[in-house]
Amino acid sequence: MAGGVVLISSSIVRPGNSNQSGRTKIHLTPFDLSLLQFDYPQRGLLFPKPDQDFHLISRLKASLSLALEIYFPFAGRLVKTDNLEDNTVSFFIDCDGSGARLNHAEAKSISVSDLLQPNGSVPDFIKHFFPADDLKSSDGVTEPLLVIQVTEMKDGVFIGYCYNHMVADGVSMWRFLHTWSKICSSGLASEHQPLALKGWFLDGIDYPIHIPVSDAKRPSPTSGELSAVPITKEKVFHFTKKNISELKAKANSEVGSSDMTISSLQAVAAHMWRSIIRHSGLRREGETHCKVVVDLRQRLNPPLENNCFGNMISTAPATTTVEELLDHGLGWAALQINKFVRSLTNESLKSFAEDWVSNVKNLKSGLGSRMVGDTLVVASSPRFDVYNNDFGWGKPIAVRSGPGNSINGKLVLFQGVEEGSVDVQTTVWSHVLVKLLADVEFTEHVTIA
Repeated sequence: MAGGVVLISSSIVRPGNSNQSGRTKIHLTPFDLSLLQFDYPQRGLLFPKPDQDFHLISRLKASLSLALEIYFPFAGRLVKTDNLEDNTVSFFIDCDGSGARLNHAEAKSISVSDLLQPNGSVPDFIKHFFPADDLKSSDGVTEPLLVIQVTEMKDGVFIGYCYNHMVADGVSMWRFLHTWSKICSSGLASEHQPLALKGWFLDGIDYPIHIPVSDAKRPSPTSGELSAVPITKEKVFHFTKKNISELKAKANSEVGSSDMTISSLQAVAAHMWRSIIRHSGLRREGETHCKVVVDLRQRLNPPLENNCFGNMISTAPATTTVEELLDHGLGWAALQINKFVRSLTNESLKSFAEDWVSNVKNLKSGLGSRMVGDTLVVASSPRFDVYNNDFGWGKPIAVRSGPGNSINGKLVLFQGVEEGSVDVQTTVWSHVLVKLLADVEFTEHVTIA
């Protein structure tokens, strides 16, 4: 490893109960399979340093083993089947107990203050705090579906992880992390309820879904394409409860509709969208997109349990021209996002799935273009309770996203430390960031962390 980070050990941690007689086979929906070529999402929590007698690694391993008994899909593997009769492949998750990977690393020269820079900048070395930054969902055939790295710093501990997005979404991953932390701090796993799998598949769609072999192959961008991409920088923008309240009130006053209420998240996303696109140098007649990741559990009919495990997300892509976005106000931009979020109904989701099976699309498109810079992707959610994950030596100090799926315009939203606040880890081209920080209209509604 690099960046002052040294790998000490790497091991496979299996569920404590190794009896696989009742192993589960999880079929994949179009919403899962559309993520086949996505990078493993990467998130991480920064903690204070525990006492020396805490036995950090051994306790984390033991409790992880117990947590994987409950969240057994994370200990499985992706299985690919070759369908020779029609030159296609299909996939499913085999919960075979193969295990998750846990890396132990040290960064003795790096302190908490090095990572939490006062201006909100995200240091380049943080990428070495996350494991497996080149894994895509399709790699789950040979690689663990969950990979964790525990990095001991000079005065802190960083627990970074990545997971296969076809197996779980942010809702499921943060619930797993909360369960793991409770087991580690208490040593008990018996009080936790059995895992509720999503148990959902659209009527009329046969599984396993067949995918043309050519579409299922892992894409590999040429070196020429990568060298032409401008340099991106990351910064954490902090929205206080007051910032958010003002943006929400402004957006709703501009909309002026009694039956259209702009949410806090939509107001923040619209503010970021307009501000970033304003400085991206795009043609006014060109299109721009804001893709918001949405939880589908309560949008289906009948709705699923809020805590069911699996990947249950889709993207609401608001699209307009650069001219329209910039010539209208915050409320108009937020309304475009609102309309597309509301359009994710049971009927529209079923239609999407049926169309996807017929055309097998979006497999190689990823999150968006690295080159154009016309798209914002709003991922994660400030509703996730990230600061209540205490493994037994103290609550997290901060939360960060890793380099996976990084494109210009990626926004990862987290709960802020103060109640009602939101942190937005923003990835943009470096020249756009310079202009953004000098934009008074943008900075008056945000705090530079």
